[in-house]
Amino acid sequence: MENQSCVKILNEWDIVSARQLGRNVAKELGFGTVDQARITTAISELARNIFLYAGQGQICIEKMYKNGKVGLRIISLDKGPGINDLRQVMEDGYSTSGGLGAGLPGVKRLMDEFMIDSNPGDGTDIQATKWLR
Repeated sequence: MENQSCVKILNEWDIVSARQLGRNVAKELGFGTVDQARITTAISELARNIFLYAGQGQICIEKMYKNGKVGLRIISLDKGPGINDLRQVMEDGYSTSGGLGAGLPGVKRLMDEFMIDSNPGDGTDIQATKWLR
C-alpha cells in the first residue's frame, strides 16, 4: 500500500527512524509544528514500548483520507507477550518500566482516535489517528 510506510523496531536507533518517518509524513500532509510534535511523541512512546516489552515489532505510518479529511495513522504492531490488563495500562500514572507512566494514556490524549487490541502471548496492535484541523 503506497499510503503506508513501516519501520521495523529492533533497537533504539529504530525508534529515532520511526519518529523521523512520522514527522516527515506529518509535514507532507500539512500538519503544523505542534501536531508534528504530538505525532512524534506518540510514535516515540509506541516504538519504545515495542522495544522494551516485545523486543521487536514495527511502526507503520499511514496517510488517511476520509470524507474530505486528511489524517495520519500510527500503527504499532508486535508479537510480544501482549498486555494482560488493558484497563490497567490505560490508567494515568501506571508504569511497569519505572518511567513517567505517560505511556498509552498519553498517546491516547495526544491523538484524535485510539484503538488497542492485545492478547496475552499473541502481541499487541495499537492504532492511533490524528486528523488535520
